Formats: sequence, C-alpha cells, structure tokens
Amino acid sequence: MAKRIAIVEDEAELAALLDYNLTRGGYQSYVLAGNKGTLKDLEAWKPDLIVLDVMLPGDDGFELCRQIRQSPVLARTPVLFLTARSDEVDRVLGLEIGGDDYMTKPFSPRELVARVKAHLRRAERDEEEDTAIEAGPFKLDRGAHRVFLSGQELNLTSTEYKLLEFFLTHTGRAYSRDQLLEEVWGQQRFVTPRTVDVHVRRLREHIEAEPDNPRYLTTVRGFGYRFEGLP
Repeated sequence: MAKRIAIVEDEAELAALLDYNLTRGGYQSYVLAGNKGTLKDLEAWKPDLIVLDVMLPGDDGFELCRQIRQSPVLARTPVLFLTARSDEVDRVLGLEIGGDDYMTKPFSPRELVARVKAHLRRAERDEEEDTAIEAGPFKLDRGAHRVFLSGQELNLTSTEYKLLEFFLTHTGRAYSRDQLLEEVWGQQRFVTPRTVDVHVRRLREHIEAEPDNPRYLTTVRGFGYRFEGLP
C-alpha cells in the first residue's frame, strides 16, 4: 500500500506541484488548505507524513504543528515544514514545537520527495524492530513505538523517540553533534548541528525532573552529549 502524505498548503499552484511530484514518486497524497478543521481531517486520514506550510490562513503552521503533537492519532507522525522565511529563529522554532525537518522556499520538488523518502525509510526501519529496551527507569517498546519512564508513557515526537532510543542503547559514551546527526538522522540528513541542541532540549523536558540540571542526558562541554546516571 502506498504511503500517505498530507500536504497542508494554501497556495494552490505549489500544492498542485507537490501533489504531482509525490504521486509520481509512488505516494498517495492529500491536499489541505490549512483552514479550520484541518486537524480533524488529518486525524481521519492518518497520514504517514505531513508536509506543512508555515504561512497558513488563520492559525499558522506552527500552531497547527502544536495541535498535531497533542493529538493521540498524529503525535508521532513526521512533520516537514515549508517556509518562505529563512531566519534561523523560525527554523529553530519549528523544530522546538515538534517539526522533524524544514525546507525554505523556493526548493526543488525532487529534493522534497527525497526528504520524504528518507523520513519514511527511517520510520519503516523503526517498525521492523520489535524488541524492548529496559534501562533504569526507562522502557522502550520498539514494536509499539512507545516509551515509558517509571511506568508513565512519554509523548515523544518521532525524532525525539529515535534520539532517546539511540541514547538508551549507547549509554555512558560521549557523542558529538555530528555523530548524533549521522546516527539518528542518517546519511540523508538535511539538518545542522544546531538541530541536535534543539531536540536534546526538548527531550530533556520529557525525561528530566530538572531540565536545566539534567541527571541522564548531560552536556559534554565543547563536544556533545552523553547519556548516563542509570542504576
């Protein structure tokens, strides 16, 4: 069955171009203009990935992404932002609220299809793993794609899940930002070392009692991060 890609874009010409290229790439696409009711439409259709424009009528794409991350149906669905704004603060904001990737307009439709393929390939690889990982108070169920801390389920995005999974299977060793990009985002990564800092900060908010004074996910000054402090 073809993977489902939702395109939330109110610019009709661009939406049609994306729809055409994704369909040619073998995907089933669904175009939404980003009006009121979009979240319910997305929950009903259950896409495998969402291409989301930042500039939408009414609530912007950032607000819709916040709603997506709070949805039990869509919380772990990868989100690829489209934006006409190249400011770093906008890109960082998109990642902080749960986006997995971003592209700045104008962009090549072929590149977008390549990024979609890369994100879906990683998701498929994760689904093939059905073993459980237990480390201290953490339990990661790969088959169900769920994570628990002291028995309480964590509501993580797909990238936060992958990052925590890597750390739980590689505890005690320090990794640089570039190493983490290679291991978690893969060879077909389109993000910068700054992305690692953003996702580490978000992950700490989920797993640390004091995110500014982390017990588990610690900073190795001038180098990167290390996962430690497990019994």
